[in-house]
Amino acid sequence: MDNFFSTRHSVRVFDNRPVSRKVIEEILKAAIHAPTTGNMQLYSVIVTDDVDGKSKLAAQHFNQPAAVNASAIITFCADYNRFEKWCLAREAKPGFNNFQSFVAAMLDATIVAQQFSVIAEMVGIGTCILGTTTYNANEIGELLSLPSRVVPVLSLAIGYMRDDEPDSPTERLPVDAVLHYGKYSDYNDNDIDRLYAEKENLPENVEFVKENGKKSLAQVFTDVRYPKSNNEIFSTKFIEYIIKQGYNL
Repeated sequence: MDNFFSTRHSVRVFDNRPVSRKVIEEILKAAIHAPTTGNMQLYSVIVTDDVDGKSKLAAQHFNQPAAVNASAIITFCADYNRFEKWCLAREAKPGFNNFQSFVAAMLDATIVAQQFSVIAEMVGIGTCILGTTTYNANEIGELLSLPSRVVPVLSLAIGYMRDDEPDSPTERLPVDAVLHYGKYSDYNDNDIDRLYAEKENLPENVEFVKENGKKSLAQVFTDVRYPKSNNEIFSTKFIEYIIKQGYNL
């Protein structure tokens, strides 16, 4: 188990073999046994595997290599639409047009996406989470014809790994950087130096800093990858779309 998880990594370039719908359905059949809020399964999963559809979706993911090269892009959506319709059909009055309900559905969708990703990787299919789904949720929602109470929250690019795919795990902070017992133990400057030392001194990250003309790896994250201006723009867009889809925030 430790070897499988400690060596896993996102795959961004796939070979040309298509992942069949049968295989996707088999993986999803297993993945839907993931934990879910109140056993409501507040998610829907949309598979885009045609060339035109993938091209349009990839554009909304800023044409990331994983999205462009994927055999399929799978969009996981927070979905109260189906559950509400079941309630109404059974003379039950739903009250799910609120922030708490959206969070529950978002968590359900995220959990099943992670479960799907792990199972896919266990059978030799590479995956890459596209964290840009919430950036352009409105545009993605229009492409996928999402009705009220359905919001895309996470996408997976999937495809078979190439024979020459490097077996290089993504670097991670040490366990004691994230582990707390009993209560949260805050970090002092010495803790931060110690916990981030290995990450900051990796040759590829040192080069990353130089390429971006920054003084530190942290500045690459704050100034280049996730600047405040972009965070605020995409936050506003996502909140507006969530409200448009019928949730009161």
